[in-house]
Amino acid sequence: MNLPEIVRFAVNKENFSQLKDYIEFTKVFLSVIAEHLQAVIVSQNENHYCFFQFKEDGFYNISRPVNSNLFFSFDEIDKINVEFPKILSSIREIAEEDIESREILIKSIYTIQQTIGIALDGLPAGASNQARKVNGDLFERLIQVLLNKIGVDCQTGTVKVPVYVEDELQFKMSYQHDLLIMNGENLKAIGSVKTSSKDRIDKIFMDKFLYSKLTETSIPHIAIFLNDVQRKKTKKENVYGINSTFLTGHFKAFTIKLNPLDGVYYCDIRPNMRTDNILKEHIRTIDHLFCSDIWTLVNE
Repeated sequence: MNLPEIVRFAVNKENFSQLKDYIEFTKVFLSVIAEHLQAVIVSQNENHYCFFQFKEDGFYNISRPVNSNLFFSFDEIDKINVEFPKILSSIREIAEEDIESREILIKSIYTIQQTIGIALDGLPAGASNQARKVNGDLFERLIQVLLNKIGVDCQTGTVKVPVYVEDELQFKMSYQHDLLIMNGENLKAIGSVKTSSKDRIDKIFMDKFLYSKLTETSIPHIAIFLNDVQRKKTKKENVYGINSTFLTGHFKAFTIKLNPLDGVYYCDIRPNMRTDNILKEHIRTIDHLFCSDIWTLVNE
């Protein structure tokens, strides 16, 4: 496949329904970009980020930021193709101290999703809204596929929220959610799955608050993000850096004054999420969701 064929494939969401579809796309994409990039541009302010520039067949577009510490190369494809499925098959046995397995888990999810995002960056100018929508939908589907793969019953859909007044059911309101985590007939948790928290973090906290108020229940709400960085153009031509899109103040304010979320998970976690006392208490890398936290949610 060449780049235009890869881009056309990525745009069609029907091509991604099983984990093997995501993995196969990643293998093809990594093999193509290993030989067919115009340039790799290193971020000026955080040097472990880089940007891929396509050649003419990709309109010389510059990709989204890529964390080179998390992004597997084609030479490392067996980590995704072989080791990643093995880790998923024994996910509940992965100990906290098994750093290697957890890193493969995080990096595999990150690389798979970023290959889709980077491919969509090869669309012509004016198609950025389409790219964002497709990328977000496919990340949501990837998380569902992975959770189903490890034995968790989850789906996207609409919840009929019962509204009571003085213990008497008045009506039911439809509520759309990215992720409904079930145990049999019982709804155990509600999840939001986004590629970044930009422009969305306030709504996620409000969703938990409103759901709890309307139903008079305390169903856990979790949030899953890929990353929180975007490309920043500098004054010099073809010189780029990155900006954080995480709203620290908003997150802290809603956590303290409204209600904390019951789990916030990242593939590409920002440095202040590891050092700030409030952030590190509430935000973890995505391996914690798959290896431990999801089972607590399902079995509570």
